[in-house]
Amino acid sequence: MQHNLILTHAVCVGEPFAPEVVRAMLAIRINTLMRGHSGVRVATLEALAAMLNRGIVPVVPQLGSVGASGDLAPLSHLAIVLLGGGEAFFEGERMPGAEALRRAGLEPVRLSYKEGLALNNGTAQMLACAALALDRLQRLAETADLAAAMTLEAFAGRSGAFRADVHALRPHPGQVESAARLRDLLAGSTLIDIPYHLVPRFANWTAQSWREPEDQALHFDIAWDWVPAHRRHGRESFYTRFLPFRGGKKHQPQDAYSLRCIPQVHGAVRDALAQAARVIEIELNAVTDNPLLFPDAEGAQVIEDQVVSAGHFHGMPLALAMSYVKAAIPVLASISERRIAKLVDAATNDGLPAFLTGNEDATDSGFMIVQYTAAALVNDLASRAHPACVYSIPTSANAEDHVSMGANEARHVLGMCEALEQVLALELYTAAQALDYRRDMLNAARRLARRGDWKELAAKIGGAPEPGHLQHAQFEQEVRALMQELADAPEFHPGTAVASVLEHIREEVGFMPRDRAMDGDIRRMIALLAKGFQV
Repeated sequence: MQHNLILTHAVCVGEPFAPEVVRAMLAIRINTLMRGHSGVRVATLEALAAMLNRGIVPVVPQLGSVGASGDLAPLSHLAIVLLGGGEAFFEGERMPGAEALRRAGLEPVRLSYKEGLALNNGTAQMLACAALALDRLQRLAETADLAAAMTLEAFAGRSGAFRADVHALRPHPGQVESAARLRDLLAGSTLIDIPYHLVPRFANWTAQSWREPEDQALHFDIAWDWVPAHRRHGRESFYTRFLPFRGGKKHQPQDAYSLRCIPQVHGAVRDALAQAARVIEIELNAVTDNPLLFPDAEGAQVIEDQVVSAGHFHGMPLALAMSYVKAAIPVLASISERRIAKLVDAATNDGLPAFLTGNEDATDSGFMIVQYTAAALVNDLASRAHPACVYSIPTSANAEDHVSMGANEARHVLGMCEALEQVLALELYTAAQALDYRRDMLNAARRLARRGDWKELAAKIGGAPEPGHLQHAQFEQEVRALMQELADAPEFHPGTAVASVLEHIREEVGFMPRDRAMDGDIRRMIALLAKGFQV
């Protein structure tokens, strides 16, 4: 019977799980059986461990578990190789299970009482997918904070929304952590919180844009507009704080939600991951098969006191936790895509060039289509976020009349990690281009001011009154004040951590002054994310 329980239950279909998933399933199953309540012999447990340690990876197709009674079908594919059946990968080659055992120097196992149920009844497949996905998502949550910080730098954004005392008033743990991480990532920045009037807007390069040799290689020009005195009525107090020049930054006290609410959104995702981690950590050290054995039960009078049929195989704790994570993934991707959209749109990017390219002859698309790809990925993630666990389909002639579908839930989450990683790679790719523009435009303005020629700076300012006009003296005075403030400013640069990441990116992917093939850039960005950034 135990032998047949494995043979007849190994009926999954689809592509095989990746080796790391199958090896995680093996490790989880071994750990569960070591708790001593599953009725498996030491020799069988040792054979299972030997299969893992010798590098035998059973072929486990991905589709076939309903998450109760556990992952019966996929775990049967795992166990059938131990019996000399099924298929396995060994040293990179797919072969019959018996051949894999022979090459690894192992013998097939003949099962004894209860051992078939011990091997195929449990939550190891959904748990393996969940644990691997969570590990990846925790790293991607860190990456999301980093991408957001780089985008903030590119906007010369505002830091007040990330203050510790602000988040002490609504202390969700993930929110507090994300805000603290943003403060760390932005530390040392001279771009964040700079006065509005210092930030020029992009203007297309012309042959007359720059006269000094050190600036001749620049691929942009810069500009401001002067606000004459008669247009300051009602805002007098504002113009006592800020000089009357409109450049790239809008005169408003707060950033868009995709920037200002990073801690609230990223933090909520962190809290979803923390809840999943709590469930996974319990499950990793739990006994999840059936029936459960209590051979040393005190006062046991009948066999039912020692062999108890229960429902620990039911995957609903994992399924609900994964449904929470499944909903969180497109949220993190969506806010990232919104930041990409804001960066490439000249109406919202605070003075950066449209689609982050000069395009003076109207032939360049720049980063326009990068946002299309991000939008497609976010839509795909949103389409996959429907919780599987809300749709139970009874099995086993209605004896198993409520199942968790947790295997599908966890498998979906693991598969969704890749698309999230791609969206974040696209944000970093776009933000690096935008940040280079912002930093270089500001530093070009600073160099211009430090030359001390107010007329050279005035040539970059629209709306200037003609010489001899009543307001010309006031204009000159205010341009000189702008020149002095720019000249006195420290060199403009991002925070230490963001600068380090930008340097890593630029080692692999250069700034794009004019259109070029971007597919290779994007592949390299995704590879960089896979390796991770040290900050």
